[in-house]
Amino acid sequence: MDITFNKNEDHNKLLLSKLKKQLAKVKLGGGKQRIEKLHAKGKMTARERIDYLLDAKKDNIEIGAFVGDGMYVEHGGCPSGGVVVKVGYIKGKQCVVVANDATVKAGAWFPITAKKNLRAQEIAIENRLPIIYLVDSAGVYLPLQDEIFPDKEHFGRIFRNNAIMSSMGITQIAAVMGSCVAGGAYLPIMSDEALIVDKTGSIFLAGSYLVKAAIGENIDNETLGGATTHSEISGVVDYKSKDDKDALDTIKNIVDKIGAFDKAGYNRTTPAKPKEKPEEIYGILPASRSEQYDMLEVIKRLVDNSDFEQYKEGYGKTILTGYARIDGWAVGIVANQRKVVKTAKGEMQFGGVIYSDSADKATRFIANCNQKKIPLVFLQDVTGFMVGSKSEQGGIIKDGAKMVNAVSNSVVPKFTVIIGNSYGAGNYAMCGKAYDPRLIAAWPSAELAVMSGNSAAKVLLQIEKASLEKKGEKITKEKEAALFDTIKKRYDDQISPYYAAARLWTDAIIDPLDTRKWIAMGIEAANHAPIEKPFNMGVLQV
Repeated sequence: MDITFNKNEDHNKLLLSKLKKQLAKVKLGGGKQRIEKLHAKGKMTARERIDYLLDAKKDNIEIGAFVGDGMYVEHGGCPSGGVVVKVGYIKGKQCVVVANDATVKAGAWFPITAKKNLRAQEIAIENRLPIIYLVDSAGVYLPLQDEIFPDKEHFGRIFRNNAIMSSMGITQIAAVMGSCVAGGAYLPIMSDEALIVDKTGSIFLAGSYLVKAAIGENIDNETLGGATTHSEISGVVDYKSKDDKDALDTIKNIVDKIGAFDKAGYNRTTPAKPKEKPEEIYGILPASRSEQYDMLEVIKRLVDNSDFEQYKEGYGKTILTGYARIDGWAVGIVANQRKVVKTAKGEMQFGGVIYSDSADKATRFIANCNQKKIPLVFLQDVTGFMVGSKSEQGGIIKDGAKMVNAVSNSVVPKFTVIIGNSYGAGNYAMCGKAYDPRLIAAWPSAELAVMSGNSAAKVLLQIEKASLEKKGEKITKEKEAALFDTIKKRYDDQISPYYAAARLWTDAIIDPLDTRKWIAMGIEAANHAPIEKPFNMGVLQV
């Protein structure tokens, strides 16, 4: 191994170390003291509940661990958005599990909490997966109620989705393991089956204090909406459990009896590990986002037997397209080539840039994968489309639009991994979040923005300078340098993968070595949902 490989490896392993430390912090939720208080009440934490529920010896993936990171600081923060979401297996059946974290503001819903819950339901709907709700929430966080209450993607959409999933035949099971109040009380009752834990679970539209204020009735919460009331008098719930583990065991028994599903029929053979060492990815991936590298070497370390059959290998070389297998599943890969390439005409093309020929190639490949019912995997390290008179006259806008059209209308499941840069329209063409990938994950090396920090800072600097000069200020070289550094730091904070993950622009930041697991579990989930419409790109300016 050369010195560059070793430097890259050190850099990427430091990023991975940071990721692990950040995850360890996030997993504490509201902190150790609040966890201890929960245990003192005989309750398990959200993560303990999920770990007990899921099959221990099977893989699982967490959606949105960093949601809320650095947000709502003035309100005390909202680690993981106050809710834990995992896709895993219960009695061998793949399920989505959603658990309120009562250590974070008593499980109250922040605006980002609603967005994360909706993402969990979206995954269940798209893939026809059973969804389990472990409810322990004080309801809407009132100081921010105007940002969570009435809109299309706010709190009420959760219950609309409950109804839609029920009509689709998607199993929903809710266990009330703590508070379940106000509008939130509809969630368990709109599920197929509901459980409640004795003495700790409660369901009511209004608690005892509000009842006293509203109608003058004196009543305690247990009598008002406890386990006995709802399992023996109102009939609101179907099962009464003695404690958390009893409730979770009941859920396991229910899931164990769910019937088989109709499969989409994606091709799978016996899984095989890559022949090239996956851990070498750390040394291949450059420390700087502006440096070149061969994406083909990364692909070889992600796919079964390191076999990648390229489509149109000699044409449109700044995008790699081809067929492979990941954990036995057949996939079509669309990846940005990050090294400078030479065309058949002898022209040089920049790595990571989408040219007309590469957009044309990708469009045709995406159409082929839809024709053959092969799931698509996008590996992003893209700075955008090529600009300049030659590109404009060559129809880059038209070719780019064709690629975006193909991605938008694709009916096979899509999975996106942001390896490095994800800038501007390149993010769109390579199936960014706006284009409905079934799962979208970022490596710690990822950057998401309209453009790089350096380029953006230069543009913003010119605007700032012009504004200050209009006010009569003289801009010295020293002041200009200081302004540039301030602007670049602010912008760099926003292009961080953690900034994106906090806002659910990606589902997770993952160790590159977990990429195969994410894609394989994603395709297995997608296999629950047969394709219901043909691939049609509509009207195109060919």
